[in-house]
Amino acid sequence: MSLIVTAMRNILRVWSVFFLIGFAVAAHGEGNRLIPLHEAASRLEAAIFYDPFSGSVLLSKNGHQASFCIGDPLVLLDYTYAELLDPPVRNNRGVFLSASFMNRLETFFATLPPPVAYRVGAVLIDPGHGGKDPGASGKAVYKGKTVTVREKDIVLEVALDLHEKMKQTWPDKQILLTRTGDTYPSLEERVEMANSVKLAPHEAVLYISIHANAAFNKKSSGFEVWYLTPDYRRTVIDKTDDTSSEILPILNSMMEEEFTTESILIAKSIMDGLDEQIGSQSINRGLKEESWFVVRNARMPSVLVELGFVSNPEEAALLADSSYLKRCSTGIYNGIRSFISYFEGSRGFTVE
Repeated sequence: MSLIVTAMRNILRVWSVFFLIGFAVAAHGEGNRLIPLHEAASRLEAAIFYDPFSGSVLLSKNGHQASFCIGDPLVLLDYTYAELLDPPVRNNRGVFLSASFMNRLETFFATLPPPVAYRVGAVLIDPGHGGKDPGASGKAVYKGKTVTVREKDIVLEVALDLHEKMKQTWPDKQILLTRTGDTYPSLEERVEMANSVKLAPHEAVLYISIHANAAFNKKSSGFEVWYLTPDYRRTVIDKTDDTSSEILPILNSMMEEEFTTESILIAKSIMDGLDEQIGSQSINRGLKEESWFVVRNARMPSVLVELGFVSNPEEAALLADSSYLKRCSTGIYNGIRSFISYFEGSRGFTVE
């Protein structure tokens, strides 16, 4: 938040007392029902980001952002315009907005969005293995029959469903796959596909690699998401004639720090999405750090998802079930959607 906005908030603090008094009186009036924050977000079909410690709230939809704090009448719209509205209130039942506050949000989100300074322009989904490389495999009893569960089949089914979901949500973005059938792109070819994606200015590309796990211990189970360890440094900026040898390492380090932060945020969002969808049937093994080839060589925010252990007969039976795999793809999709909403809603994590 800029110093100007902070100063505006401090100047207007005294007004919050009067607004709170007026709001409390108006709340008892007929037709001004207090609306729970999550109900408001649902009605608006907006993504919600709420920090209960600071009391700050961000609602995001179609490139629009409304930012406000509990007990504060100042509302920032698209980080450009400021308005004074009834301060949101919080009690032991949650956070609530007035009807007039809700009406203003509905009008605001119904207008055309402003240009987004930074956006995710492409997502490359990489189902691991394929073709001559089946990946990990295991046996499971599924619908009364013993079946072989192969990693390459599992991850392709999840990737194709994820691709379809994302294409429907973001027809304006490039939603790409490293393979669409039982083929085998090499690791180098997968990375080259990622690094050669053409982007417009101020666009980012995300790399999502999907795998299944295996272990000698057949009791091992659960899902996890990996990101590049922060102490590993890649070359993420190509040297050009107008980039001096002294400046290049500095620029590369700055870009790598940003990619690492974004990778961790993507991994956390996907982990939360998977936990919501399959956490009742599979163990959440948490976030992991590792320098996987495809992760360390893709010059962009990148993560690797492990859906479960095919070496565990019980989990292999789950991974043989298409309905379970759809929930896996839904979990990954929800995580990516949450990250993109946050990234684009914060203008690429920066406010100018």
